[in-house]
Amino acid sequence: MTPMEIRRCDWITPDVPAGDICPVFRRAFAVEKDLVRAELQITALGVYEAVLNGRRVGEYVLAPGWTSYARRLQVQTYDITDLLAGENDLRVTVGRGWFRSPMPGWNTRDKQQRTEQPCGLIALITLVYADGRRETLSTGEDWRWSESEIRFSELYDGEAFDARLAGDACRVWRPVRRLDWSREILTPQEGEEIREQERLPAVAILTTPAGETVVDFGQEITGYVEFTVTAAPGEEVRFDHGEMLDREGNFYNENYRRARAEVRYVCREGAQRWHPRLTFFGFRYIRLKAWPGEPRPEQFTAVAVYSAMARTGQITTGDPLLNRLLDNILWSQRGNFLDVPTDCPQRDERLGWTGDAQAFVKAACCFYDTERFFTKWLRDLRAEQRPDGGVGSVIPDLLPDDPPRAAWGDAAVICPWEVYQAYGNRALLAEQFDSMRRWVDCIGGMTRTPRLWTGCDQLGDWLALDAPEGTRKGASRDDFIASAFYAHAADLVVRAGRALGEDVTAYDTLHREITAAFRAAFPDCRTQTEHVLALAFHLAADEQAVADALAAMIRSEGTQLRTGFVGTPYLLHVLSDHGYGKLAWDLLLRREYPGWLYPVTRGATTVWEHWDGVRPDGSFWSATMNSFNHYAYGAVADWIFEKAAGLGHPEDKPGYAELRYAPLPDPRVGRLQVQLHTRHGTVRAAWRWEDGIVCCELETPVPCEACIAGEKHRLPPGRHTFRAAMPG
Repeated sequence: MTPMEIRRCDWITPDVPAGDICPVFRRAFAVEKDLVRAELQITALGVYEAVLNGRRVGEYVLAPGWTSYARRLQVQTYDITDLLAGENDLRVTVGRGWFRSPMPGWNTRDKQQRTEQPCGLIALITLVYADGRRETLSTGEDWRWSESEIRFSELYDGEAFDARLAGDACRVWRPVRRLDWSREILTPQEGEEIREQERLPAVAILTTPAGETVVDFGQEITGYVEFTVTAAPGEEVRFDHGEMLDREGNFYNENYRRARAEVRYVCREGAQRWHPRLTFFGFRYIRLKAWPGEPRPEQFTAVAVYSAMARTGQITTGDPLLNRLLDNILWSQRGNFLDVPTDCPQRDERLGWTGDAQAFVKAACCFYDTERFFTKWLRDLRAEQRPDGGVGSVIPDLLPDDPPRAAWGDAAVICPWEVYQAYGNRALLAEQFDSMRRWVDCIGGMTRTPRLWTGCDQLGDWLALDAPEGTRKGASRDDFIASAFYAHAADLVVRAGRALGEDVTAYDTLHREITAAFRAAFPDCRTQTEHVLALAFHLAADEQAVADALAAMIRSEGTQLRTGFVGTPYLLHVLSDHGYGKLAWDLLLRREYPGWLYPVTRGATTVWEHWDGVRPDGSFWSATMNSFNHYAYGAVADWIFEKAAGLGHPEDKPGYAELRYAPLPDPRVGRLQVQLHTRHGTVRAAWRWEDGIVCCELETPVPCEACIAGEKHRLPPGRHTFRAAMPG
């Protein structure tokens, strides 16, 4: 069977507009007894659910996912042999999904353009018989469509379902018409399928001070609620979603902005079980607006959905709060790795922000096998790259009027490099290499100052704590940040080119010239983030002096970080790399605001967008931009894996082909254990404090260069144990 044979099929669409109602397409067909194999190739303009003879086809929810639709649309292929009978009935319901929902919600022009796009379906059934005969059934005029029970489905506003309309007695099957839509954009499935993952029972049903009924699942997730209810026909279930209770204990979802995030279900007679099928929500709580009878916790289950990535990394420590932080980072990755790396899963946004992705990519690769996930997303980035090499702030690029920006567009170079380092896949790096070069060339073409990046609109150190009152951009200079990332991007092109055997002489020269120009233009560092970037990207002439100044600045400010999205991912790394490991631990273990553990003390179950999303007095930072599921600050996990646990590798041995082990124990934590599945086998490491002595254990499948308490060791594959006195 040819994977892209579907390109010869026709797109179909309802003969009249269905409006808000999700159409269901139908194809009846018969098969002979000597059938040996049957396959369905399918995709849609929207998201679809396929049901064959009453049984769901595949486990993929929200198929076909989200790509750069104008250029790329994934096709799914399912083996349907075991679902077939003699007479068969295939039905496919199509919702708006990412394709026809009003994304981004704040742009009226784009909102209208997106919602007015057509609903479309294309499919091919291939039947293979024992004698070698092949029969193909493709979308065309022999299909029919009808209104489904799903009366409304949209990503921001939710889903409405009328169970009274189930069954063919309520169906009026109408003809379809052919849709003139590109078939050249069709591509085989590349990313991981989105699937139902964890199922979490409700932990409590609350009556709030405002008298509202709220169901608490105890954990913020991305997905939907499945419920069971016994009701009379026409009775309603209605609820909306929220992440938080306010300081009085009332349901709160003002931070969802214009996203209604509401479910409306009209009951049929008797006992019934249901969950939304063509949308998703980010939530911990639901507020019941209508419910037949008295709700009970056992009637509600939260279903987490995210890309089906294999878990590769696990880490536990002797500090319960730190363990909860690690769990929160995991949940934020799950909740925002839903086919694309999004910023948040709940409000009227849910976009693939490039700045967030590049900040977190290294940490993401520690917890899950994200190679396939990022390969697919980076192909969208490359497809969306602008003629001048610019990269938008979000991918897919729904903000085409936004200019390229430092740290955000740098996802074009940082993400391929970090994925290559994690998995050693030269093919992916080679595939993205031209995109990496074009990004660096774009910066050179748009700057006002040769060999620096100046004079452009930037987001700066977004949400840094040193931001002037009333702003969201930190105090670090835009031109400083942009020029630093320009140097870093050029350097990554050089390093990638050398790994691939490419001639990067021109970029090597460019990098040296940018570094010299940077040192001349920025002889001093004025903020924590400026110090951090000068060190992380090796732009400081005297790195130790800059590190000493950074440490002094942090201590003078009460041992508090002041960094935002740009500086935070590198902060602990540069401290520990320059002799300030204890200070790095001080920042990580800080329980008061600001710090990573502060949200944990406030009951957070995911990572917050703001260090003070909930202030110490219980009030919220803001209503307009205050997500409680944002993984960017979870980038600290890569420091915990690489520096605290000590698991790294030489740059020229990507994919952990060789191990570098240099743990950084801290007596306040007591113990730390880590396991990481790599392309070369499983690495296990642990350390624990015992009466001033640190005991280290390492199991490595590859040769290892170890440094324990300042002593270096060359280790063969196998198990190794060390005991050393270390300063506490």
